[in-house]
Amino acid sequence: MSDSTKSMFDSKVMGHPAGLFVLFFTEMWERFSYYGMRAILVLFLVSAVGIGGWDWSSKQALALYGTYTAMVYLTPILGGYLADNYLGYRKAVVLGAIIMTMGHASMAMEFAHIFLYIGIGLLIIGNGLFKPNMTSIISHMYKDTPEKKDGAYTIFYMGVNAGAFLGILLCGYLGEKVGWSYGFGMAGIFMFMGMLQFYFAQDIFGNIGKAPVKLEEGEVREPKLEFAEDRLNPFTSFDKVLIAISVIIGVSWIINDPLSAIANVNFLKIGGTDYSNYYILTGIFTFLTLIFTRIFRYPKQTRDRMLAIVLFAVFTVCFWASFEQAGGSMTIFAKDFSNRVMSGQWATIFNIFNLIITVVPIAIISYVLFLLFKQTFSKYPLANIILGTSFVIIWGIVFWMINRDLGSTSYEVSYSAIETVNDHGEKKYTPITESTKIPEGVKVVTQTQSIIEPIQLKVGDDLNLLKVKKKFIYLNAKKTAKVVSMSELSPIIKAKVSRIKESEVEIPASWFSILNSLFIIMFAPLFSKWWESKYNPSASVKYGLGLILLGVGFGALAFGSLSIPQGAAAASVSIMWLVIAYLFHTLGELCLSPVALSYISKLVPGRMIALMFGVWYIAVAIGNKTAGKMGGAIEEITAQYSMTTFFLIFTVIPAGLGLLAILLSPVVKRLMHGVE
Repeated sequence: MSDSTKSMFDSKVMGHPAGLFVLFFTEMWERFSYYGMRAILVLFLVSAVGIGGWDWSSKQALALYGTYTAMVYLTPILGGYLADNYLGYRKAVVLGAIIMTMGHASMAMEFAHIFLYIGIGLLIIGNGLFKPNMTSIISHMYKDTPEKKDGAYTIFYMGVNAGAFLGILLCGYLGEKVGWSYGFGMAGIFMFMGMLQFYFAQDIFGNIGKAPVKLEEGEVREPKLEFAEDRLNPFTSFDKVLIAISVIIGVSWIINDPLSAIANVNFLKIGGTDYSNYYILTGIFTFLTLIFTRIFRYPKQTRDRMLAIVLFAVFTVCFWASFEQAGGSMTIFAKDFSNRVMSGQWATIFNIFNLIITVVPIAIISYVLFLLFKQTFSKYPLANIILGTSFVIIWGIVFWMINRDLGSTSYEVSYSAIETVNDHGEKKYTPITESTKIPEGVKVVTQTQSIIEPIQLKVGDDLNLLKVKKKFIYLNAKKTAKVVSMSELSPIIKAKVSRIKESEVEIPASWFSILNSLFIIMFAPLFSKWWESKYNPSASVKYGLGLILLGVGFGALAFGSLSIPQGAAAASVSIMWLVIAYLFHTLGELCLSPVALSYISKLVPGRMIALMFGVWYIAVAIGNKTAGKMGGAIEEITAQYSMTTFFLIFTVIPAGLGLLAILLSPVVKRLMHGVE
């Protein structure tokens, strides 16, 4: 063990260097910001103008969402290269965090659309510098103690999930309940505090990540050959041309997709014909040509193992194309088609459950923070003060949120509506707004609606409502003024409090996304034990199980959607189906996601690991962009067929591919040449 590494292990927290927990909290705040923003981005875009949104269609919102989530997996390839050769890991992390902070700040500015686009661009760039270099620091920290590396990455992975959990919970709540800019802004505040904590404590890492390792003059770093028949496969001029063509086509198509959906600017449309599909198919063909022409120039063992990786990559693309519906179509389903109002004892149960799952994780993380303080406060006081302050703010927000929910009251309000009867005898009620001109002879009736707000009203008090699809939204004075300013004909519905109801609570649509992190924390130890037991399945079987479980989750949503009529804009399906879906999706993720990079590191020669990780990020990026593209068809498919049909697509395809992966297990085992 080198002297610098040994000194790092002199200061321990839970058996690991204190520096690991500096990285833990830095990564936690970055994941807080990423998942917090991701939780509300689509909700913000599709929400009505009157409640601060942009009133986009699902296709427009998910085109932008898909491009964003794809690009955050592409830029780390460039960010890792810059850190390795020019910046060093530490400088890249700090610079990336600053750029992401600026991105969140830009997104919090509501007065011009351009700021959201600038913000997303900055987040993509910053993430590219930040994401690959945190794990690189850990890798170097444990270079001389590989036996501790699995435990270190497990702790780090818990930081990832803790950040995702808190970000979705708190940014989602603020965005939906208070204002979208508050949710976007809070994500940036904690990203900035995480960066400051890392910057002022970075000396704890010794020389790790300080500057890229440069070769001495005349020194040549020879790639290591790992078995008798192994040989190098340098990139040819033809390979480099294929790489350039693939990159240009892929990136330009990813950018063109939201441009055409949002701004109707399609630079792949020539003479009235849209060549987008042909264009991206050409790009995919070029990329596959590159992959296979290179693979078949390797010796048999390397060639076979890389063919196994290609199979895994195909399954990975399909997995993420379905799994990432969580931030898109599943969020829209939660918002518009789920009954998120709990009343009576169910409201009480939810409040208790939400209190426990909020307070307990934060209490555990605060205890870890205390242990870190004991080891590092004397050497890095400013970093610890900043970190401690961030948790004081978090606890303050949590108590405010709990108090707000407990202080909310459910009211039954009455409003006037026009009653009409169709040819089938079904009655329809159209709310009367401030601009409604009531025709002679129509029947005007009084209708009632429930609202849940942290305000004190009395029976007989007046209030303003806005109807969005089938849901009624309470408008305070600020929102009322905004609605009036945005429309020539006022859509405001005048209502009056008719009675105060029993206790009710409305679950934010973004809340369901926290179930993924919650289930990972619950089930990850069980899966870890399974992988270490004699019943550990092969790689292909793990992939198959992951895809099948993912399909089962969508099957639950398909079944739960049977009651939704064709073309319906809103419904009130039980939230049970969303909970079941997230459970099975998480179980699928635990089968597939954590083991993917592990198999890459085992299957390819050591000299090629960085390159193949880059290829893997490309596969995940393709999956994320495909998720946005497929999810954006939710309105079209539900209008032409049904919501059940939409979710059945994501049931049948992953489950079918999962069965195929299991059937191919013997073939994949032979290709892996003994790698377990």
